[in-house]
Parts: sequence; structure tokens; C-alpha cells
Amino acid sequence: MSEKIKIITTEDGSHSLYNEELQETYHSFHGAYRESIHVFMLYGLDSWLARNPRRYPIRIFEVGFGTGLNAWLTLVWAEQNNIPVLYHTIEPFPVQSEIYKQLNYIEHDHGIWHFHKYFEALHQAPWNEGGPVSEYFNFKKDQVTLQDAQLYPADVVFFDAFAPSKQPELWSKESLQKVTEMMRPGGLFTTYCAKGQLKRDLKELGLEVESLPGPPGKKEMTRGWMPVGSPSTSPGTDQQ
Repeated sequence: MSEKIKIITTEDGSHSLYNEELQETYHSFHGAYRESIHVFMLYGLDSWLARNPRRYPIRIFEVGFGTGLNAWLTLVWAEQNNIPVLYHTIEPFPVQSEIYKQLNYIEHDHGIWHFHKYFEALHQAPWNEGGPVSEYFNFKKDQVTLQDAQLYPADVVFFDAFAPSKQPELWSKESLQKVTEMMRPGGLFTTYCAKGQLKRDLKELGLEVESLPGPPGKKEMTRGWMPVGSPSTSPGTDQQ
């Protein structure tokens, strides 16, 4: 894919990127920062922790590293809560340094500005390797498609691919099955997408599916839970 990427400003003042080839943004026009907080922090990590208060480290798998916003917010969350996180993300088309260095996330929320150095550290971390980025955040990013990725057991899945209309192969039942098979019992799957087909597929794959209020500008989002009694269909290997 030859990408033409430009920076845009969303309604909450935070940046996103616009992929001219796909004619698609990396985040919601109504607020990139607010969307990530709502979908992946509030209805993702916070919700998982409420059900699993002492199950550490938390193993997270993200489909779509993109701008790095979700990974950075998770690092901040881990450091603020003193909770160890193992974070694995995939991205076949990394954002180039001349783009990510202009993104304004570290200025957007002054309450967490002192974590600013980690945003660039996540982007500069070597691809296809794993290691600690901060005291509580161990990070691995792979430059690979979901179809070719090696996955690890996950407690929480951030499914943040482009919309189904833009990248339908990532939302196929086969792709979803590859991800859900690696979810541990009690695991959580969260995404901004609210398509009926997604919900039906996740239910058929064994998840308990919820339709939840979406972030600003979006009526609904989707979350799924892997039942605690569900055995993992594939043991996988632990992330370094």
C-alpha cells in the first residue's frame, strides 16, 4: 500500500491522521483522544481491572498501532496504577517519524504531560522485538499483517483496525477467530465498531457480547467477554 497521510485536527483538539488512499481517518472526527479514552481505557482496561483486580500482568493485544495513542495511554495507565502490562501490537504500515513527531497528544492532556518522553519511545522502539519501555510497561510491536502475525495469550484485545468497509479482511470471521482463540478465560474484546455482523460473529465465536454507548459522535460501540469457563483453544507462547 502506498499511503498518502496527512494530519488533521479532530473536534476535541487532538490530532488524527487521514489516509488519502483509503479515504479514512485513524480516529473519530469527533475526537481522537476522547475516543481512545472511552473505548479502550474506560470500557477496556478499567472494566477488565474491575473484574480482575489482582490478575497481573495484564496482557494486551492491539490490532492497529497506528499513531501510538492507545499504546501511550495504556503506558500512562500502567504507570499511574502501578500495574504491569505486557503490550503486543501489530502494524503493517508504520507511521513515519516526520508525521508522528508532529502529533499533539502529549500537549493535549497537561495532567499526563510528564509522560511525554514515552510517546516517542514507543515509536522509536525497534520493530519485531520486545522489551521494557517503562517500569510497568513491556512492549512489542510487529510490522506484520494480522493474517501473518504470531499472537500471544491476551487478557484484553484492542481491535482498532480501519472500518470494515475499508479493510474487510480484518473484520472477517476468520480474522476474528484468530484473535479470539488467543483470549484467555475472562478476557475482554473492545472496539469502536458497532456493526451487527461483528456482534453476530463474536457471539458465534463464544464471546458474551455487549452493545455499549459509543464515544462522542457515535451511538454505540461493541465489547465482548470470553466466558471464564472457556478453555483456550490454543496455548500460544508468552510474550517477552
